[in-house]
Amino acid sequence: MPSLHIYPKRYAHNLKMMSDLFHSHHVSGMVVTKVFCADEHLIQIVNQSDFEYIADSKIENLKHIETNKPKVLLRLPEMTQVEETIKFADISLNSELKVIKALNQAAEVNNQIHKIILMFDLGDLREGIYYKFEYMDTVKQILDMKYIELVGIGTNLTCFGGVIPDEVVYEKLKKIKNRIESTFKIELQVISGGNSSSIAMLLENRLPHFVNNLRIGEVLVLGRETAYGHHIDGMYDDVFELHAEIIELKEKPSMPEGELGMDAFGNKVSFEDQGLMQRAIIGIGRQDVYCENLIANDDMTILGCSSDHLMVEIKKGNYQVGDQVIFKMNYAGILSLSTSRYIRRVYEDNL
Repeated sequence: MPSLHIYPKRYAHNLKMMSDLFHSHHVSGMVVTKVFCADEHLIQIVNQSDFEYIADSKIENLKHIETNKPKVLLRLPEMTQVEETIKFADISLNSELKVIKALNQAAEVNNQIHKIILMFDLGDLREGIYYKFEYMDTVKQILDMKYIELVGIGTNLTCFGGVIPDEVVYEKLKKIKNRIESTFKIELQVISGGNSSSIAMLLENRLPHFVNNLRIGEVLVLGRETAYGHHIDGMYDDVFELHAEIIELKEKPSMPEGELGMDAFGNKVSFEDQGLMQRAIIGIGRQDVYCENLIANDDMTILGCSSDHLMVEIKKGNYQVGDQVIFKMNYAGILSLSTSRYIRRVYEDNL
């Protein structure tokens, strides 16, 4: 059975490096746990860290997280989950006034205050009020709500549109902050300026001082910033490994024979004739992870995958049927493997 091998000590090391960096720049951090589905072993490590918040996109994960840190719902609340948002999240990111009004009503029923961060779209075109459109009436209505506390504003970058954080982009957020604070005579506690793609600016001491919070996940599990994909010295890129078994190992042609149609997923496929090759089938497939999200070692090349089979070319090494092959993964690979119920989890004690 394929297994996801998790190295908690490597994760703890990455957390410590990032928390030290953040606090040296007076920036608070929200540790995003969605990539590993809020695994309780890793949550314990987050709880022991100096980071201020735990954040997840799914209420289902927040329900089961046990922590003394404030829990943040990252994905905009669904109208059908308003009551659960109030119950299981201390803070939620929001952009729709209709939803915020519903949160206010639910909070009133429960006689509690719910905190929100109002999101602004600076051009990446994911969530948030588009920065060029009027937003002051929305802010006013939020401030008039008795059971909603506006603790800050935020933005998301380098997720959908791929917009890289820089001084020009952040100037848009600064103008929004200044306008809200001066008009309503308030001080916003949290200015959440993005995610792991802002780490490059932090490392270069270019992150504007008014940005005092980032929401990070990928940098903690892969040891890299996500604006340019550069590895950060001293951080682990293998907190997670996939171990999967060779179930067939044979010499076969590299070119299919016969008229070619679509593959199992409706894609038109093409091949290059490279003669005979040593081909292995590994017992995992797209139902668990897309092969494009796996990183093989130097002994082999990934050829493709079907729903339950991963085909590789063995270029060197003495492999046998039954051997376990180890893969690294990108962020999407960790995410899908953590979600699959067909993947066993193994926790390693060593670094």
